[in-house]
Amino acid sequence: MGNNNEFHITSAGLQALKDELAQLTTVKRAEIAERLKEAKADGDLSENAMFDSARDEQGFMEGRIAEIEHILKHAKVIKAGKGDKVGLGSTVHVELETGSQKYIIVGSTEANPDEGKISDASPIGRALMGRKPGEEVEIEVPSGTLTFKITKVE
Repeated sequence: MGNNNEFHITSAGLQALKDELAQLTTVKRAEIAERLKEAKADGDLSENAMFDSARDEQGFMEGRIAEIEHILKHAKVIKAGKGDKVGLGSTVHVELETGSQKYIIVGSTEANPDEGKISDASPIGRALMGRKPGEEVEIEVPSGTLTFKITKVE
């Protein structure tokens, strides 16, 4: 692992952040500027909910832009896992008592359990790191202990 300022991210995740940043800095900034201008034209700003709402949104958006720029500045692109060991960027196929499951091991900025993308720092991610197909891994989860049998790593 690199230093703590690095964000491990797949090339697809990096592209998604670049796309979001472009959208925010062009389209969204212009939209909010326009809303602020319209709200100012309405006169008294002290009781102007539209102006306050646009200003709040502008603050959130600028915060997100700064966050994305920080991540991009410190991003370290994950090369897809090499060989048959689980690592960052690996797609891991596992068998559980409840059936099979597929996880993609990613850095924490990209984790999205709904899409099967789990962080290398999550309990499951940590337990799978460095393992090989055929290995069984017991993982403590809130509901008890799960046994994952790794069937394939790609």
